[in-house]
Amino acid sequence: MNGNTVQADLLRLFERHGVELELDEDWLVTDGDFPAVRASWQEGAEGAPGRLDVDVVISEERHIEESVAGHGRGDAGVRDALNAFERNVLYVLLAACWYVTDDRRIRLQSWELGMRSWDVFIGPLAFSRDDLAAPESLLSGLQDALRNESLGGHLHWVRLFLRRADDGSMVTEALLDNQPWPGGDRLLGQLAWPSTGQAYSAHCFIALDIRDY
Repeated sequence: MNGNTVQADLLRLFERHGVELELDEDWLVTDGDFPAVRASWQEGAEGAPGRLDVDVVISEERHIEESVAGHGRGDAGVRDALNAFERNVLYVLLAACWYVTDDRRIRLQSWELGMRSWDVFIGPLAFSRDDLAAPESLLSGLQDALRNESLGGHLHWVRLFLRRADDGSMVTEALLDNQPWPGGDRLLGQLAWPSTGQAYSAHCFIALDIRDY
């Protein structure tokens, strides 16, 4: 898959949501500056999904990394991954990084963490099946877990992932600012996830920014 083709698809995706970006070498930039974004596609092995990696650079020192699976080969896989990226991640990024907010697509909350007030942009908890719902205490538990962290006065982001096997065993991954987050892993392990005889996975992307009064 040609990298320029993936970037062109990403450029059109942002344009559809009212964000005009410019191509600068391998990056799509905002008025010649940050935020800048790029995507790359990696084909999966035969029968396995591919992976779309999206990087968003928000400053010289900080960038957001997100990966999305795409089912299908070539263009079909890229389209599938971009659709999933749009549903589950893009609207949070647009609100947190480009200040384009669609409250029909994400939940907006205000949290008090430490001595600061935060605008919180919450993407959907995306299950691999349509018949499942999030634990009721997910957001309150996340808020409590973040109270135990020393958050600097700038944008932060959280990625939560869980895979539950047929036998009920679970694998979890929680990242805070791209780094493994033990407090998030503990939270995922403590929540009352749907009990079912069939395997499923779930993931959620959330961003927090200092409240601008």
